[in-house]
Formats: sequence, structure tokens, C-alpha cells
Amino acid sequence: QVRPNRVIDPRIINAMRRLPRERLLPAGVSALAYADQDVPLGNGRVLLQPMAIARLVQLAAPLQGEHALVVGAGVGYGAALLAACGPRVTALEEDPALLAIARRMLPEVAPMVSLVSGPLATGWPGEAPYDIILIEGAVPAIPPALAQQLRNDSGRLVAVIAGDGRTSQAVLAEATTVGLRAQPMFDCATPVLPSLLPAPAFVF
Repeated sequence: QVRPNRVIDPRIINAMRRLPRERLLPAGVSALAYADQDVPLGNGRVLLQPMAIARLVQLAAPLQGEHALVVGAGVGYGAALLAACGPRVTALEEDPALLAIARRMLPEVAPMVSLVSGPLATGWPGEAPYDIILIEGAVPAIPPALAQQLRNDSGRLVAVIAGDGRTSQAVLAEATTVGLRAQPMFDCATPVLPSLLPAPAFVF
């Protein structure tokens, strides 16, 4: 799945060989760990398919010693994959069931990842600025609070922006003095993070 889809970073390929993806999943769906699909985790959340998370991490171009924030870290697989490439990773999650899995397994498979709990839309400002912010799931738009937590000039944010219908695109957004500059990079269909959906507007 990974090599034919232009994932060429050996750090990512080696980490995916080593990380036990199936152990970071609820027992009922562990058989889908390596399937070419998103794996449902409940409450509208998924574990991104291997090809998608590999391409998103590669798009972030992580460097040794950088500080990264993973928003919507879920069970922690994406955070573990990113950490294997050298950054110091803070993984932010708000769903209690997913946090429970991550707290149980991450110390064993990725002890370098720091897991924190809080609302996804507000990020984790106490440790900002970040060199990398990875949103692990689709969003209608990048939350302003996350944009403000990027390091000026060198910071980059990787996300999937949900479009109309089933069309979504992975984007690379870079911090500039006048705000984020985002570029679409490739098609990437994955569900929107439920808590980052806009509130329904009242209609007369």
C-alpha cells in the first residue's frame, strides 16, 4: 500500500514495519489493522488507513529534535509514527475510550510520545510554538487556535480539508508573518473529526 503511493521516506517505512498497528486497536477491529481502509473506532472516529497516514507524515517533513503536535491522535498510531521520524511529539485527544487505549499501549510501543487530553479545536497552547501540527482526520477548515500555535516562518501544519461530497484534499499549510499559506497536495478521503464540525445554524 505504501511504496506504490509515493512514500519514500525510509524512516516511515521502517517504523510501519516495526509498530504493532493491531495492538493499538479495539479487539473487535484488530483484524482490519493492515487493510487498505480507515478502521472505525466508534463515535465517528477512525484510524486512518496506512497509506493515508504515511503520506501525511511524509508531507510534514519531520526533522530530528523538532516539536510536533498531533491533533485528534486517537489511539496514538499516527503520533507514534511521527515520533519514529525524530520529533518530540505531543498527542492531543479528547475521546475517553480512545484515550484509554492510547494510555495503555503508547508507553510500550512509543514511550517518547506525550499524551494529553483536551478539546481538539483549542490545541495545546501550553507547549507552543510547534514546528509541526498534524491533524489526524479531516476538518472543514483549520481551527484558528491551531494556526496560532505554529512556529513563525518555519512551522507547518498538515491536515485534510473536507470538500463538498466525498472530495477532500491533504494540504500543507506554512506559517508566515501574515498567517497560514496553504497548498493542496493530494486527494485524501477520510471522515471529518466530529468535534471540529461547525455547529448547525438555526434556520427559520
